[in-house]
Amino acid sequence: MAAAFVGGAALGAAFGEGFAVLHDTVKDVVSKARMFKPILKRLESTLNNLAPMVNEITQLSEQLDLRKVETENLIKNMKKGEKLVRKCLKIRWWNYCFKVYYSYKLEELDKEIVRFCQVDLQVHSARNGLRTLVNVNLILQKVDSVVDRKGVPCTVRDPPDFTVGLDMPMKELKTLLLKEEVQLLLLTAPGGCGKTTLVQMLCQDDQIRGIFENNILFVNVSKTPNVKFDLPNYKILVTSRTAFPRFKFTYHLKPLDDVDAMTLFRHSASLHDGSSYVPAEEDVKKIVRGCGGFPLVIKVIGGSLCGQHAVVWHSRLMKWSDGQFYFSSDTELLAHLQKSLEFSDDKVIIKECFMDLGSFPEDQRIPAAALIDMWAELYKLDEDGIHAIANLQELNIRNLASLVMARKDASEVKSYYNEDFVTQHDILRELAMHQSSQESIGQRSRLIINISGNNLPKWWTEQKQQLINARLLSISTDELFSSSWCNIQGSKVEVLVLNFHTKTYTLPEFVEKMDKLKVLIINNYGFFHSKIKNFQLLGSLPNLKRIRLEKVSISLLCETLVPLKSLKKISLFMCNIGKAFENCTIQVSDTFPNLTEINIDYCNDLEELPIGLCDIVHLKKISITNCHKLFALPEEIGKLVNLEVLRLRSCTDLSELPDSIRSLHKLSILDISDCLSIMKLPKHIGELCNLKELNMKGCLRLRTQFPESIMDLEQLKLVVCDEERAKLWEPIKEFLTELKVEVAEKDINLNWLPK
Repeated sequence: MAAAFVGGAALGAAFGEGFAVLHDTVKDVVSKARMFKPILKRLESTLNNLAPMVNEITQLSEQLDLRKVETENLIKNMKKGEKLVRKCLKIRWWNYCFKVYYSYKLEELDKEIVRFCQVDLQVHSARNGLRTLVNVNLILQKVDSVVDRKGVPCTVRDPPDFTVGLDMPMKELKTLLLKEEVQLLLLTAPGGCGKTTLVQMLCQDDQIRGIFENNILFVNVSKTPNVKFDLPNYKILVTSRTAFPRFKFTYHLKPLDDVDAMTLFRHSASLHDGSSYVPAEEDVKKIVRGCGGFPLVIKVIGGSLCGQHAVVWHSRLMKWSDGQFYFSSDTELLAHLQKSLEFSDDKVIIKECFMDLGSFPEDQRIPAAALIDMWAELYKLDEDGIHAIANLQELNIRNLASLVMARKDASEVKSYYNEDFVTQHDILRELAMHQSSQESIGQRSRLIINISGNNLPKWWTEQKQQLINARLLSISTDELFSSSWCNIQGSKVEVLVLNFHTKTYTLPEFVEKMDKLKVLIINNYGFFHSKIKNFQLLGSLPNLKRIRLEKVSISLLCETLVPLKSLKKISLFMCNIGKAFENCTIQVSDTFPNLTEINIDYCNDLEELPIGLCDIVHLKKISITNCHKLFALPEEIGKLVNLEVLRLRSCTDLSELPDSIRSLHKLSILDISDCLSIMKLPKHIGELCNLKELNMKGCLRLRTQFPESIMDLEQLKLVVCDEERAKLWEPIKEFLTELKVEVAEKDINLNWLPK
């Protein structure tokens, strides 16, 4: 693993040279290739903005820990990009196909360069930090660990669509921040008062963006900082629930006044849309006054009353109108929010789902797909995720979480949630954990453990064999954790969530004894891919059905691969796959004999689907998405006679589908959307006798007439494509009379990028 990470002048110099050649070429060609001028101008702007940072990377390459594989791949692609830009001069105006193709390739190159800087080197969001990178350790010592190192620098999220009462505070905060003598400013208020929202609004302000442009970092602050360091040209804005006396400049954000509080409550409870019972004005005022002007409390309580009957309003009015005007502590705030966690008997599971969200680290996006896996086993919800998403929507309506869903075509509404995620305010996360901790450690059904450094909880170290009854166990560690575990007897654990930030991570030995474990979720929130040790422990788990790995290197996994006979589903997100299954000592089909679903998403080094996977005859679903280097599927894929769903969306280098897919007679959904390089459909596609849905939007090179066999797709009910491809289907619709052709809207989804 260590060989994959290098820090050296040679690699840095090669990176800088490749960037410079591409930059010069773009500047030379942009004024000559008129047909590509808009995209080339955008690419030139990107390169102009990144040039100073690239120079600093080159100069500091001996101190930087550059990622060898990713850096070499980008250097190679920049060389290809230079040739691509040159070719733009040779494309004639009438050749629309090549214009579209080259435009797309240029856009992909532009995105890859920015993505490389944002995700792998964090250049975009750490530009100012690079100027002092050589002294970063000294700076961290001076800050006294103020920055929670799990918080990777990132761009600021957009503020909520609806806000009230923050215009004047933003004006005052901006005025104070921009004063020449102010370098470090504290924004303080109790939890749930709107500090983060105010900062998000500030960062969207035209004047602020004009001054700082793209040079804004957003990191988590969790400890009292040492403010005696000196970083020139910085403006540091810290938000905290505590007013630290050592800060010279402080802005105190006040709760909402009565007017703004009423406006926010009416919006949250949807009192204007006619769908809710509208109580007497005085009753509303009593409830709002009880919220103390705290936006978070107002939104949560308003959301919990949205659409409720009069009897519910009156019942809760009696509980909430207690004259509470101010929360003197987070404990009081949590106690007040706890009153909103009232669900009818038929919705009590939604409260359980809310508490499960505390299993993931603060300020991190929670993939909807991970929650679907958890809840399918914990609460026996459907495996397609429909009921899980419905529960998340209910939490979203109640303002207990924020569900962000990508726009979906008709074929995706009930089946594809890989791009959807959940976020949660830190106070609400604390509420979830508070609710989960009402019982003693050993009796909790949901045990959430957060470990800082090697400081294990006292209750854990006091007993050699700590017995727990939890069905869900979540353990979060930071980058200082050394993988030194104490023992836990978790014989009832069904879902295990492991969150960490290190380059290597050792599975705890006690996992081996979790006989009831059904779901394992491993999330790496660090900068680099992590190598997992002790993976062989999973071979002793008789009921393990689902594994989800995020940002994990599985290229050497075959060295410790053991048969997982109960495994039904495996999901790999942003993992390094490499040649993972090529040199295994046992057949892949013997390792996963009962696997029915595999999801591979944003695995950038996947070039070919391992042939061994085609021997897993029980496979029903294969989803390979956003794997841009995947160029071929093996002919052996035709052996997967039980396959029902084949999703290959956004695999931009995939040039064709093997003709052997004609043997997939149970295939009902085929998704090749945004597979730019596919130029034709398989000759015998008509033999897919059970195909019902075909998504081919964004297949820009697929311009020829379809094969004659397509007329045999008698079960085909829905085709999703763009307007140009829709015209090719018009004559076919005369024969396939039940076929609906849906023209998809153009959509570029970058939600997967860290914020």
